[in-house]
Amino acid sequence: MQMVTELEVYQAGVLTVIGFGGREILDDLNFADCREELAELVREHDCTSLAFDLTGVRLISSDLLGIIASTQCQGIEVHLFNPSGDIREMLEITRLDKFLYVHEIDI
Repeated sequence: MQMVTELEVYQAGVLTVIGFGGREILDDLNFADCREELAELVREHDCTSLAFDLTGVRLISSDLLGIIASTQCQGIEVHLFNPSGDIREMLEITRLDKFLYVHEIDI
């Protein structure tokens, strides 16, 4: 598993899978660094699909939600693995559930 400053990269390539180290609440992330790391991963690996493993994460901030949405707007297919009920509700309220792929999977 490759470690980067704010994110854990489980797989890098055309499909890149990212996790958050088992943190329940992601309000302590440096979002500028996250945005930069994601952009670098996309460029470096010609990534066309980005998956966020949200297993164990209860809440995400609006900043992270913005990063996820802006990634989708750049033409990168975004998948969310195992979002909590609260995160699913936030996705429904913001209507991002219509644009992002949400999956329940065993990791």
